[in-house]
Amino acid sequence: MPDRSDTPLAPVLLGDEPGSFPHSVLAERHPAIIEQVRDSFPYGPEQHRALDALHANCTKGVIEPLPADAHDRDRWTAWGADTYTGRSWFDLPWLWSESYFYRQLLEAVGYFAPGPWQGIDPFRPSKLAELDAPETDEELAALDSLTDRPADEQDRALLHGSLWGNRADLGFRLSAGNDETSSDTPPLVADDSAALWSLLPPTGSATLVLIADNAGRELVPDLLLIAHLLTQGRVRRAVLHVKPYPYYVSDATHADVLDALRRLTAAPGAAATYGHTLWSAMRDGRLTVRAHPFSSAPLPFAALPGDLREELSAATLTVVKGDLNYRRLVGDRLWPPTTPFTDVTAHFPGPVAALRTLKSDVITGLDARTEAALDEAEGQKWRTGGTHALIQVRT
Repeated sequence: MPDRSDTPLAPVLLGDEPGSFPHSVLAERHPAIIEQVRDSFPYGPEQHRALDALHANCTKGVIEPLPADAHDRDRWTAWGADTYTGRSWFDLPWLWSESYFYRQLLEAVGYFAPGPWQGIDPFRPSKLAELDAPETDEELAALDSLTDRPADEQDRALLHGSLWGNRADLGFRLSAGNDETSSDTPPLVADDSAALWSLLPPTGSATLVLIADNAGRELVPDLLLIAHLLTQGRVRRAVLHVKPYPYYVSDATHADVLDALRRLTAAPGAAATYGHTLWSAMRDGRLTVRAHPFSSAPLPFAALPGDLREELSAATLTVVKGDLNYRRLVGDRLWPPTTPFTDVTAHFPGPVAALRTLKSDVITGLDARTEAALDEAEGQKWRTGGTHALIQVRT
């Protein structure tokens, strides 16, 4: 395994620079999310007062501790809450500030407290609206045309569906062929898919861990990929890691998995077949859903707790989905884009693959030519616009 000590640490991303992407998230996106949540349910005066206080605090105030009786206060203390209490949201590691915002948002709406709002996902209306959108029907219908394709085309289509989520019609870009790598500024800026498939041969003995990202129409392709791998014999057992509570607006929880599974089983055609495959796999243990507390930690994966490290070390492959999980995998630092992906993931306890659409500044593993072409064509927008993606693997 490569020695990460040979790679100098890059600066941790903060939110203190006006005009930067992290600053815009803290100063603009978070207040907008508060208003979105406020309008999602008929919360009472107590919740509205708490949301008002959070709005003022996250833009102009400082980090405040969780209530003394919070069930996870000790956990957040271990994650750095005491260290950061009294400091500006903008002066902390961006990953920590973002994560703590969502924890405080749930506190404001009474998600953890006994009462009528306990356990009510404040983001559920938007998640369900996306899952029930007509576009989802169209994407699921496209599965019917995939069933007669050669196995390698099915592999590619479902892998790219998981990679792009709802940006690419479940990834059925079969006609693209190799065009995605024919440009100096390709949509796919790194492609280690051959290495990924080499770790999952069709022998039925592999254990796959998939660390999920978003719910709704982005979780559906992840589930379809798992179903395909189980059906094709590339995976004997799969473990799907989701968030233990609502997080980052659209991150998947166990309830979101069940909503997506019901959406599949109720659909016509091939989609229902995939859905019933997953349903059966959950019943007999070939597919397990886990929600480890660390999944919502404000920390990089280099700080994995022992039990999770042991689980991931036993997996044939861990697939890390999405932008936030990528940031946690490589460290939320402003690495030079040519920093080797293998170096910054040397801490990970087993083979790991990143499937990620680029939506933040963090990037590693590019060749110098690709980086230069992207910078020349798009400035720095290619890092955050969601128009480029990558498949990176460390075996």
